[in-house]
Amino acid sequence: MKVKPTALEGVMVLDNFVSQDKRGTFVKTFHAQSFQANALASEFKESYYSESYKNVIRGMHFQLPPHEHDKLVYVTQGDILDVIVDLRQTSGTYLQHVAIPLSANQQSVYIPRGCAHGFLTLSDTATVVYNVTSVYEPSADAGIKWDSIGFDWPVTEPIISDRDNAFVSMRDFPSAF
Repeated sequence: MKVKPTALEGVMVLDNFVSQDKRGTFVKTFHAQSFQANALASEFKESYYSESYKNVIRGMHFQLPPHEHDKLVYVTQGDILDVIVDLRQTSGTYLQHVAIPLSANQQSVYIPRGCAHGFLTLSDTATVVYNVTSVYEPSADAGIKWDSIGFDWPVTEPIISDRDNAFVSMRDFPSAF
């Protein structure tokens, strides 16, 4: 598993091990020794996935302290544009964002605690898997408004939940990280 840094402190792109033959595809998305060698948290507490239609934007989500978590995100079907914003006040990339295209089975993204995460579905449908290092806590569930992060989403008519549209703007978010 090859681990590559991105423009955001602590956000990594991981090249998944992929093997294809006449039977289909085999993909390895996690390898404890690779995570340990790269100082990535790997004690995942929950795993879940979403299925989204083309032009859906989900985000920008995170959990507040003390329930914050690191995430490992990958796509098992379809294509997305994964977007991450650094909300850590002590980080050298505070309030900066990065966008990473993810296609089924090719790469994963490691997102450290203190970052907001979201994505745009580029294909007709996409299945996105999330592994997180803390258990979901409704009282810590939070987000910032998707169109307030300074990123030019490549979609003219996005499909967004009422919840995601109601989040506070990044300018008005008092970071707890």
